[in-house]
Amino acid sequence: MKSIRLEKDSDNIVHLIMDNPNASANVMDKDFTDSLQAVVEKLQQQDYTGIIVRSAKKTFFAGGDLKSLYAAKKSDAETFFASCESFKAQLRWLETQGKPVVAAINGTALGGGWEIALGCHQRIALDDSSVKIGLPEVTLGLLPGGGGCIRMPRLLGIQNALPFLLEGKQVRVKQALEAGLIHQTANDMDDLLNKARAYIQANNDSQVLQPWDQPDYRMPGGDAKNPKNAQLLMIATAMLEKKTRGCLPAPEAILATVVEGAQVDFETATRIESRHFVELTCGQVAKNMIGTFWFALNDLKAGASLPQAARNLETQPIRKIGILGAGMMGSAIAYACASKGVEVVLKDVSMEAALNGKGYAEKSLQKRLQRGRTDEARMQTILSRILPTDSAAELAGCELVIEAVFEDRELKASVTSEAEEQLSDGAIFASNTSTLPITGLAKSSSRPKNFIGMHFFSPADKMPLVEIICGEETSEETLAQAFSFVLQIGKTPIVVNDSRGFFTSRVFGCFTNEGIGMLSEGVNPATIENAASLAGFPVGPLAVSDEVSLALMARIRQQTINDLQKEGKKASTHPAESAIDHMLELGRAGKAAGGGFYSYPEGGKKHLWQGLGQEFPLTEQPSVEDVKERLLFIMAIESLRCYEEKVLRSVRDANIGSIFGIGFPPWTGGALQYINQYGVTKFAQRAQQLARSYGERFTPPTILITLAESRQNLEDEE
Repeated sequence: MKSIRLEKDSDNIVHLIMDNPNASANVMDKDFTDSLQAVVEKLQQQDYTGIIVRSAKKTFFAGGDLKSLYAAKKSDAETFFASCESFKAQLRWLETQGKPVVAAINGTALGGGWEIALGCHQRIALDDSSVKIGLPEVTLGLLPGGGGCIRMPRLLGIQNALPFLLEGKQVRVKQALEAGLIHQTANDMDDLLNKARAYIQANNDSQVLQPWDQPDYRMPGGDAKNPKNAQLLMIATAMLEKKTRGCLPAPEAILATVVEGAQVDFETATRIESRHFVELTCGQVAKNMIGTFWFALNDLKAGASLPQAARNLETQPIRKIGILGAGMMGSAIAYACASKGVEVVLKDVSMEAALNGKGYAEKSLQKRLQRGRTDEARMQTILSRILPTDSAAELAGCELVIEAVFEDRELKASVTSEAEEQLSDGAIFASNTSTLPITGLAKSSSRPKNFIGMHFFSPADKMPLVEIICGEETSEETLAQAFSFVLQIGKTPIVVNDSRGFFTSRVFGCFTNEGIGMLSEGVNPATIENAASLAGFPVGPLAVSDEVSLALMARIRQQTINDLQKEGKKASTHPAESAIDHMLELGRAGKAAGGGFYSYPEGGKKHLWQGLGQEFPLTEQPSVEDVKERLLFIMAIESLRCYEEKVLRSVRDANIGSIFGIGFPPWTGGALQYINQYGVTKFAQRAQQLARSYGERFTPPTILITLAESRQNLEDEE
């Protein structure tokens, strides 16, 4: 029994101690399932009073073995199904053998760990703020395959179970107790074990059964046929379709498993769950999501994108930062940093503007207070960390300054010089520019080695990504400290090299331009927006252009033209440009200006502007598939160009950055993984087809042709 130790105490209570010898956490790998089977076989031959399931690790159980799940192929489906059923049979024996079984939850219990706990008659958790409980499998394109889809509805009822299953909702111990997931809490490890023993001693004279195994059991709230649930499920199905657009199979499979499983006996229900689980695990979408949201994301946070020298440098937490510009972006960055314990000097040209910037944090915290997500004391603590000012002298002592002023080269140069006069030699200066090359901006700095790009995404307090851009002279010490700071404030960093638009803005611009370009060609605007939704984009290109502002897009384009003229180069043109100029002539610059491609009636829902049909007359319409793939392909191809040009340092940065920063559909696993899962050769052929039909911008880069000829995928070297 490699992963489970079996010990018996003086009260004749058996302790099943989960202790993976090969890792710091318990996972549901082959060693564990083999060990559980051996334990069950041994227990069947023994006499005991009860069973305590506990962990020798800091956490209770981390979940499934994602390496084996990621590697599962369709040809392995039959064997994989049998192994799922075998594990669940052992867990089922534990809950039906008659003696009390207690889960002593000493730490986080997610996924398979929570499913083990659900198989116990009593669940007692350590009352610690670090403990999380839940079933996050849906976030990786999977469903809970160890009985979670069957036991959760039987425990809570269908309606209360669905958020945990469909959304991957995780809760702390107090919330778990209130929700009925656990029965008791414990103050410390001794208290945890004492309460577990007490439960067993109080229940060892009678046969202990789970609620769903009681003769008079009725599912809370009724089963799927109950009129209230039937109505709920009709709505849930429609909402699910609206949310996933058929791109994410896991939520649909979860809902099907819950509905089907609620109408049959327990054993049949678990087989239904296993079939859906195996189908998802062997499917491509789960591979895409596990590869990116688990393996790539963990590697990235561990510093895999950093040069080895920077990875080995020691960094310190930053205690005080300055932010230049208290507009929407600067204010949100200030709030994000203050929420994580960092002192913030928020500077603008006037005290009124700086105070308005602090008001962003106050309004955000008031909303959290009203929803019960914070308290007055914490709110005031966070606000006290933000110092609004109109004086550059207040920047003294800042270890990092982030410039978040308008995309104007001269303005950025001015605030850089002003701020650097107040900073120590070791302080870092970061520009939040979204398009202007960092090497050029660093020319206004007296310390270009300490100058770096830190591109936040709006709204900066909510968006998870920060794009770190290295200029030609940026030192590895500066990069290492900037990377560490992004992690410190709870964001996900990607690291890219300098280029106009870097990676995210450059690729995002392709998305908006392609959508606007199609409009200028005479494609129905509703088709453009709906096709984007069907492809899995959170917002259509016309809607997001309104949010960004057409005026800003035109200003950035003009800045690019001016910069390239100084370099003796000519800017490329795009069909979208004439459409943007025409909209600006019409006075429709976007949402902030009162209207753009959409109209925004006061108190009503936004809708496509009715005048689009007159300004951009419809022509012969392309297929919806063509519209979808134009949006997906143009972003993937531009990401590939960034990789080919060494702007992107890794495939993982491309995939994480494209999803977390610019809304590339999660089901794909990211912009470059989309090429892999489409098939590199097929993707190259389709790109050539799109180039012939819609323009040279779809022409496959050389790297794609080379990969197709060698039948290789885009992968990082390990």
